[in-house]
Amino acid sequence: MNAPHSSPSASVSQTTHRPIQALPDQLISQIAAGEVIERPSAVVKELLENALDAGSTQITVRLEQGGVKRIAITDNGRGIPPEQLPLALARHATSKIASLTDLENVSTLGFRGEALASIASVAQLTVTSRTADAAHAWEITGSQFGTVAPASGAQGTTIDVQDLYFNTPARRKFLKSEQTEYGHCAEVVRRIALARPDVSFSLSHNGKTVDHWNVGEFAKRSAHILGDEFANARLPLDENAGPLRLHGFVGLPTASKARADGQYFYVNGRFVRDKLLTHAVRAAYQDVLHGDRYPSYALSLDLDPALVDVNVHPSKIEVRFRDSRAVHQFVFHAVSRALAQTSATSFGNLPQQPGNETAAPSTQPGAGGANAPLPWMREQQQQSFSAQFAEQPRPFSFGGHSGFGVRQNPQAYGAMFRDERGNERGEVGGIVPPAAAGTAPYGAASPQAAAPLPAGDFALGFALAQLHGIYVLAQNSAGLVVVDMHAAHERILYEQLKTALDGNEMFVQPLLIPVTFYADPVEVGTVEEHQDTLSALGFDIAVMSPTTLAVRAVPALLKNADAQTLARDVLRDVREYGGSRVLLERRNELLGTLACHTAVRANRSLTLPEMNALLRQMEATERSDQCNHGRPTWTQMALSDLDKLFLRGQ
Repeated sequence: MNAPHSSPSASVSQTTHRPIQALPDQLISQIAAGEVIERPSAVVKELLENALDAGSTQITVRLEQGGVKRIAITDNGRGIPPEQLPLALARHATSKIASLTDLENVSTLGFRGEALASIASVAQLTVTSRTADAAHAWEITGSQFGTVAPASGAQGTTIDVQDLYFNTPARRKFLKSEQTEYGHCAEVVRRIALARPDVSFSLSHNGKTVDHWNVGEFAKRSAHILGDEFANARLPLDENAGPLRLHGFVGLPTASKARADGQYFYVNGRFVRDKLLTHAVRAAYQDVLHGDRYPSYALSLDLDPALVDVNVHPSKIEVRFRDSRAVHQFVFHAVSRALAQTSATSFGNLPQQPGNETAAPSTQPGAGGANAPLPWMREQQQQSFSAQFAEQPRPFSFGGHSGFGVRQNPQAYGAMFRDERGNERGEVGGIVPPAAAGTAPYGAASPQAAAPLPAGDFALGFALAQLHGIYVLAQNSAGLVVVDMHAAHERILYEQLKTALDGNEMFVQPLLIPVTFYADPVEVGTVEEHQDTLSALGFDIAVMSPTTLAVRAVPALLKNADAQTLARDVLRDVREYGGSRVLLERRNELLGTLACHTAVRANRSLTLPEMNALLRQMEATERSDQCNHGRPTWTQMALSDLDKLFLRGQ
């Protein structure tokens, strides 16, 4: 006879017959530890936050076996009086809040009073502390019921955590390898050290010092933690709006990474991983960064503690804002404005200016940081820029391609091809100067009217030649400039399209002969359904028959592109995302596609005036250091680097 089997419902009913009873304090603390103390790195985080809340200026972190065997953190903070040591290990005992009002205005990193009690429930814990007025230190071991005894130690607190999860072996089995756990602990130390450059930190593992950060400026601390690549390609940011302040550094697209491991965001000094803030920064980068790359940044948002709720998650890594939309828009626009300044004339790319000899010109596109020019430098450069185009203006264009609409100074270009006596130099590197080419409007002026124009007046200098139909070679005061002409022109067109659409000034160019092409029923239906959207984008597309569409007008900025290709691109996006969404959410992607199709292609031969027009327009265009896909549009080779290649002066 078979034994009766028990059903799941039977086992559930058996457990429900137990009487309700209060859980032991030890079990309660272990349950809380499951939420707060997930792994050794969580212990490090809680103890470091307590040390900072105590006003410490020096913190030492010692780890053994990835923090599983031992975590010892020593600080020089205020210390804990001996009579309060037992309370420090009690659950929900804290000096940081005392009422609901305090909870709603938390300005400290810790506030729940759970950390030490939770740690003590799953590890061997010893707290040694000394206040400034005490004759010696005191220590307590185990729990709040341990004995407080005299000990030796300097002012501050040392918390020694050994054998983590010794009494919960099942939990210990879920830990990873020693190196993995150490990596998580080290990352926590880096995050907290980055937020507090006014505090020195020292980290050791298995008796060896791994890293040390002295007290210093945020710029130096962030360079140390995020690395040289970030330090050499970052932009400073500091903006205020009402109660909000965002400051720190955002990395250029050239400092992007394949993983999101270079992103540090702080709210009132607390490291957070908030979806709202991450989305705001990501949206700001969408114009300059390819979709599968991640930006690097170190940003801090300061605001009234009453405007943010930090009591959302046990690990306190998530927050909730009272006005989330306002915060999102502020962060998005602040980062966007910083990235918009990545043009050749905005930051460290400017040649030396009088009185600023210590700020060497950068050799990286858009590299700003500490070398960003002062406001008077930008103003002086803009005045010089305007003055050079005041005489004999004439716009250039790419023959059959859309023009740059830039006014040029012929005398300046003519001066490039004259010697010291004002005589023509003839051909330079196989490139015929404008005067020799017979272009009368750009002919040489008299020697008296052709005073040489310093190359430093233009960040990208003057064009010398075209290489393989792809690159423009130019000379500025720093050395050689190499420009990817397609990428640069693509960015220029893209920014012009955005400006036109934002200002409702998308001028239309009617086609002399409409371009007709075969269309499937879906494309025809899209045209009929979304005429308003197409008109807003500058397109006039008409249905000629059930299978034929005619493009009668295109945006004036794209007038020389293939009308059929542009129309199909627009119809595809409008069909896929809907008219309103294309104009709101997908607008930039669509405009980027249109700009890419229209930009000057490889092997397109440019004249010197056309090349110079491209350089001038780059200097006047926001975000011109990168194309729409995040690739650099130009690079600088210093004259000293060229000298090294040929061993000059050695």
